[in-house]
This record gives sequence, structure tokens and C-alpha cells, in this order.
Amino acid sequence: MTRPLRTVELGVAGNEASDLLPVRSPALLAAHGARRAFWTVLDEGSVEHCLALLIERYDGAWVTHHLPMHAGEENGRTEDGEALARYDEWIYVLGSHFGSKRGPLRPRRAFVARFREADAVTPVPRLHVVRNQFRLHRAVNDAIVAAGITVLPPNEQIRHRFIVATRDRGTARAKTWVSRLADDDLPVNVEAAAFTPAGTLLLGLRFPVTDRGEPIVVELADVAGMFDRRSWPRVVGAYAVTGVTRPGELTGFRALSSRDDGSYDAVIGSIDALGKGSVLLDAHPTGGDVTSRHVRFRWTAGQEGRVLAGELVSDLAPLHNVEGLAELDGSRYYVTDEDHRVALWIGAEDRHGAESDYPDGTLRG
Repeated sequence: MTRPLRTVELGVAGNEASDLLPVRSPALLAAHGARRAFWTVLDEGSVEHCLALLIERYDGAWVTHHLPMHAGEENGRTEDGEALARYDEWIYVLGSHFGSKRGPLRPRRAFVARFREADAVTPVPRLHVVRNQFRLHRAVNDAIVAAGITVLPPNEQIRHRFIVATRDRGTARAKTWVSRLADDDLPVNVEAAAFTPAGTLLLGLRFPVTDRGEPIVVELADVAGMFDRRSWPRVVGAYAVTGVTRPGELTGFRALSSRDDGSYDAVIGSIDALGKGSVLLDAHPTGGDVTSRHVRFRWTAGQEGRVLAGELVSDLAPLHNVEGLAELDGSRYYVTDEDHRVALWIGAEDRHGAESDYPDGTLRG
């Protein structure tokens, strides 16, 4: 029997949604009269103005609540929040660390922020933002090389638009971060994140990908240390997720979430959006017309090797822009990045391994 997914159309400040993270705070749920709710991050504006709740009330109605925060001296100094992750009492928000479709990289996108979920009941919660001035870019590029992962060969146009142009701009402005950009670097696009039980953070990259077009996940340690200036995060592992990319395609991460059984769910899809002048797609056109897929893999503490075997859970065709997923109270939720709206897709959680919502593997709204 098929299990169709229903769609809920929502609006949040005329913006678009990235990621989906269940609310765990009883006080926050009670404050909004919510049976359940999810955090999402909006991708247009500075991060303190881009957090919102998607709320299901007890009568079954869905509403949104835009929740501006205060980032102190970092107000207005960030953009392009993409990923959410939870550890203990904290919700972490990560910038893409990327740039515009045609480059260059933008330092405003190289940030990590966090807030206490319980504090979100206050009128204007405090958001602690740390911009890392391309330290994470440097660490991720070095870790992929150290892990022996062969990436998609660099293209001169990509290198010039994202690396050379960024370094030239920084040099002209006497920025100290120019030393963290190397000639053979690839731009890093962080799209997804989830903490491990060990307290490390798995980052799903939309780009770069392997030379076989497979998505890459990197593992960060000491994430909390940056918030009291004790330390900067270290990349302690880098892995290719195999078995989930069709031959001839390029797939990057779009979303990542942890499961109670210790495995991880992810959405993979295109390496950049079609029709927006992407330099990445100019160089790698097979990475554009790629529909979203819900996949699953397992990571363990002390993971050896550089490969994580993945499996297909659901083919989300014809959707290209699924940006978040979660499983909660027996249901599966996806959020899509639409033009000035939020579409939430809801269906029954699979309980029999990697199954599609339809026999042919297609999602239908």
C-alpha cells in the first residue's frame, strides 16, 4: 500500500527555509501551544533575523513564528545560514562558508552561531555568533587531502572565481585571512550538520564532491571551544558516502539528521541550483539536474577508513530542492526551499528498512 505525503504551505517573512530540527524544549512548545514544532533557518539576511519555528497546534493547524534574536556586535555581519544541529541545551546554526553563484567566497558566510533553546521563550533571545575568517575553509580543504579522498578535479574558472578573486579582494582590503586561502583549494559549501554522541559535528558538504560525484562529510571536534575563544574547531575525519549516487551524476548534501539507532539520515541532490548562473554548473553540468534523494548511513566513534556506505530510503523525485528532513512521533517530515514560501511534506515514517513512499520510489504531493 502506498503512503502519500501531504503538503503544508507556509510563509515566513517572505523568505525560504533551510533545514529542519525538532523542538525539544517543553517550555517552548507550551509557549506556542504546540503539539510539535521545528526550527528552520531562513537563507536571506543576517542570521539573527533568520530563525523561525514551524508549529503544529493541537487542532492540527500549522503556523509559523519568525523569531528575531540579538547577536550583539555581530548584528548584521553574517548571511546565508544553512544548517541547524543540536547538542545538549544548545542549537547551533552554520553559515554556508560559500559565496554567490559566480563567486567570490564571502567571509560573512563563514560563521557558526548558537543559542539555548530554552531561552527562545524570551522576547529577544541572545544569539552568540562567531565568524571564523576562513579557518574552517582551510581545515576542511586540508582534511580532505589528508584523508586521501580524490575530489572532482579543480577547474580553472572555479579556482579563479572563488579562490583567486577572494584572495585578491582580501589583499586589497589588507585582510589577515588571505593566508588561509591556497592556490589549489576548492570552495567549501556547508549545507548540513548533525552532532554525534561523542560531541563531534558532522558537516555535510554540497561541494566539493569526490571524483565519482559522491557527497563528502567531514567531522569537526572542539566546536564549543570557539564560543569562549579557547580553541578553533579541528577536522578529525573526512569521508565519502558511497552507494547513493547514480552513475554520471554529481550529488552533494542538502540536509543531515541523526537517528535514535545511531545512524544518520541525509538528503542529497544537486551541487548547485539550475538557472542562476552557477560557475560550478558551468564547469560540471551533470551536477545540476539532479533530484533529491533521502539516504541513510552509519558512522561510529573512531570510524576507520574514509568511506561510509549509504543506502537509499526514498527517491524524492521530482523535487530538486529538499533542504531539511526529520522523523518525529512516527512521521517523516521534509522541507523544501521554494520561492518566497515554505513547503512542508509530511508522511508516515518507514519501519521496514530502506523503503520508498511509493513502489517506484517517487514522492507525489
